[in-house]
Amino acid sequence: MKITNEFGLPDAFVNFARDDKYTKGKADISVTTLIDSPRVRLMKDKHHSDMVSDVVDKVWPLFGTAVHHILESSKSQENVTIEERLFGQANGWTLSGAVDHQEVLDDGTVRITDYKVTSVWSVIFTKDAWTWQQNCYAWLLENDPNCKNAGRKVSSIRICAIVRDWSRRKAQMEPDYPKAPVVLVELPLWTPEERADFISYRSALHQEAEINHELTGMMPVCSKEDIWAKPEKWAVKKKTAKRALRVFGTEAEANEFSDNHADKTFVEYRAGEATRCEGNYCNVAEFCDQFKGTHEREFEL
Repeated sequence: MKITNEFGLPDAFVNFARDDKYTKGKADISVTTLIDSPRVRLMKDKHHSDMVSDVVDKVWPLFGTAVHHILESSKSQENVTIEERLFGQANGWTLSGAVDHQEVLDDGTVRITDYKVTSVWSVIFTKDAWTWQQNCYAWLLENDPNCKNAGRKVSSIRICAIVRDWSRRKAQMEPDYPKAPVVLVELPLWTPEERADFISYRSALHQEAEINHELTGMMPVCSKEDIWAKPEKWAVKKKTAKRALRVFGTEAEANEFSDNHADKTFVEYRAGEATRCEGNYCNVAEFCDQFKGTHEREFEL
């Protein structure tokens, strides 16, 4: 990957961007990749040398790294394990994941906490990916015979969210807004069977995509979930107002509401959006035929 510095940031930022220490260890796939799109994984491998990232794109990851460094440097209690990489076998692949914080509770079970520097939006509308990731970590902990807490059961999984765009004023005014810039988000813990089924399904998905790509040269298609799709909408508005009176999922519903409304209104179409692709959240979007709408030799998993 090529690193640019279009905004002339100091060398410290440039050095951080170029010194990527991330590793999945001796594994075929990491948890973060397992829960992501098989297409994105294959495209990153294919276009790695052509990908371009600017130093400013690494600013928020820098905050995340700083948080983890502070955690690693702090004195740990005997019942706490920090930054342990775990391994497990799934469909013939070795899966790995680094767990930020494990705490052995009084009943002998383990609570997993993952630290994330994130946005208010992510805390208010908890990401499914957080639940997937932490349940995968729970599965790894209970299935890695070499981990520090081998033999123990996981009883709780959560996110410690450091909210980078938190506003004290909004916290005082809006009831659903986080009340502090650091929030503990409890996540649903699946049964051991549900965790195993999810990991088996996701690993098979990636394996099938990889085999098909090697045999045919075809790429899998990202799902609606993969591209963070927002559906198309129809808004009913007054001609003199900026905000919509109501927003509907179908044109027929919008037209019916507009026709029955006492005041003069009109229906405004709002196109759907591939948020991840169009919002510059995917660093292979520029190479992606699906995003450009020109894909021909591709398949759905």
